Formats: sequence, structure tokens, C-alpha cells
Amino acid sequence: MLLEPKSKLVMIGDSITDCDRARPYGEGLFGAIGKGYVSLVDALLTAAYPESGIRVVNMGTSGNTVRDLKERWQTDVLDLKPDWLSIMIGINDVWRQYDLPAQTEQHVYIDEYEETLEALVKRTRPQLQGLVLMTPFYIEPNEADPMRRTMDQYGEVVKKLAFKYDARFVDTQAAFNQVLAHIYPGTLAWDRVHPNMAGHAVIARAFLQAIGYDYNRGL
Repeated sequence: MLLEPKSKLVMIGDSITDCDRARPYGEGLFGAIGKGYVSLVDALLTAAYPESGIRVVNMGTSGNTVRDLKERWQTDVLDLKPDWLSIMIGINDVWRQYDLPAQTEQHVYIDEYEETLEALVKRTRPQLQGLVLMTPFYIEPNEADPMRRTMDQYGEVVKKLAFKYDARFVDTQAAFNQVLAHIYPGTLAWDRVHPNMAGHAVIARAFLQAIGYDYNRGL
């Protein structure tokens, strides 16, 4: 596995990452890490690599766009001095264009998205042992759906930046697509955005695969 012993992994994003995590930092007892994919990643790392002492910190904030990440980057990423950083942002950047079409001040179009995300990655990458960039997603199998089509375009930005900055790339949309070949979107998320635990497991599995996690270790 790529994460070295005693590594601190900070995972930042929007509501998909947040999942009722504690404030100001999402780690500790009594579900402080939240109820989503971050908690699954933490649990599976502890179960398979108990001697490594990997520290997982959830810094997701519901409703965030990449603009919001920029505003809190110093306190919520740089000040925490992570060894590894995982970023998954973009769903709200796209979604506001469709659920609030008249409120254009809330729209983060793709040029701004790419410029802002790249600036954050470029600023932070030299300080990290490793970086994971995860695409935003829409749990909709129809690629011609307008929001799905736009989300895929934002995902391509993430893929490009992952290659440019030597990051591990997680195509969460592709992971969902494999499951959606067999089950209806509502089985994973009532609004096609906020996953249930099965949906969070899809994300966690994709993340763990990207960092070389061994499911058979210790068994």
C-alpha cells in the first residue's frame, strides 16, 4: 500500500465527504469522522493495517464548491500538515447550474473550476507525500443527461490535473457506472447525488484501489 506507517490522510470535499463529521476536525470517537466513505476508508485501513497507525481526518463541508475550498484551504488543509491529501469537489459546482439556473452567482463554470483547483493543487503538492484526486459524479447512467454530461466534463479536468501533478486518480463516475449497469440509481441515492451506504462503499472501494489497498492482508 502507498500510505506509509503513521501517515496523516486528510480528505476534503463537500457533503459527500462531510456526512455529519465533527467540527472543527472530523476525527475521534463517537462517529466524529462522519458516516460516509471516509469512515469506511478509515475502518478498512485500521482493519487491514492495524500496525500502521494511519490517521484519517475528514474535512468535508456540505454545500461546498471549489470556491469554498479556496477560502478554507489554509486552515483546513495546510495548517493540518497532511502527508496525504484526498480532494473530491465539483458536484455543487455543477449542480447549482441545474437546480438553481437563475442564480448564476452560485455557478462555478468549468474554467473557474479548473483554474481554482489547479492553483490549490499546485500550491500544496510539494508539501505532500501523496495526493489523490477524485472526480465529482452524478449517479445517472444516461450519459446524454445534461447534468451527467457536464459532470463528466468536470471529471476530465480532474483527470488532467492528476496526470499533471503526479496524483493518484480516482474515477468515481466510472466506479458508479459499473454498479449502475445492474441496479437503478435510486438504489444508491434518492437524489442521484447523496449516496446511501452502498454508494459510499462504491466510492471507498475506488479510493482504496487507487492507493494499493490489499483486501486479503492479514486473512
